[in-house]
Amino acid sequence: MPGEDFDSALQAAVESKSKKIGALFTELGENITDLSEAKAVVEHFEMVLGRSAEAGVDPVVSVKPTHLGLDLDPAVTLSYLQRLAIAAEKVNGYLWVDMEGSGYTDATLELYAAVRKDHERVGLAIQAYLYRTAADIGRLLPLRPTIRLVKGAYAEPADRAFAAKRDVDANYLALSTFMLPAVKRKELRLVLGTHDVPMIRRITSFADALGVEKSQVEVNMLYGIQSEALANLAAEGHTTRQLIAYGSAWYGWYLRRLAERPANIIFVARQMFA
Repeated sequence: MPGEDFDSALQAAVESKSKKIGALFTELGENITDLSEAKAVVEHFEMVLGRSAEAGVDPVVSVKPTHLGLDLDPAVTLSYLQRLAIAAEKVNGYLWVDMEGSGYTDATLELYAAVRKDHERVGLAIQAYLYRTAADIGRLLPLRPTIRLVKGAYAEPADRAFAAKRDVDANYLALSTFMLPAVKRKELRLVLGTHDVPMIRRITSFADALGVEKSQVEVNMLYGIQSEALANLAAEGHTTRQLIAYGSAWYGWYLRRLAERPANIIFVARQMFA
């Protein structure tokens, strides 16, 4: 991670431009306990959008609904998401709504649908390890959505999510393939949020076979992980971004990710020593 503040994150994004790799900024934080914190989060992301544009970096931000007060007042959270969507539009940027644990899935889908009705430049993260995701995507299709497909990192009970990696991978491939025809018709924007390069290559080969333009299949990875592979995809014509996370909450966030899904420990170790 570049650091605890936005300045270092912005510098990292500027340095990546020469490799045709864009940025996606997120200030870490979730489950706030006071709505005054949510207001400060919104103001921070408005600043991020403005300064990114001034620096010549695509203004793209990603925010968790519980960081905007979903636990406290969903109506306030919706108003703040709408405010950020407007701020993103003003600088030709983009707003992403992150998905959290499955207890928030229905509320997050409702928030996204409400914002998407009035704003085009807004996307939603969807988790491939949940059984329900195929049906959720089907319900979103009439909105002409932007979807970032991730595998999922929260600990979920067996009645809600695939536990085995092979099953998650199989569903990720199936969901991506399901969405590609809509991508070709430009009825859906698909972003692959994964570091699984063999999986990405399988999906992009299917996309090529369907006649989908390379730039229509975007790939997002965490900053500093699989950087060479991401640069190669960018050189081939794919739209690429690095998710640059920062903020004083990073250490607690990192520990929770490891605690929620122990397989993440193995993943991080592989990246460090590969």
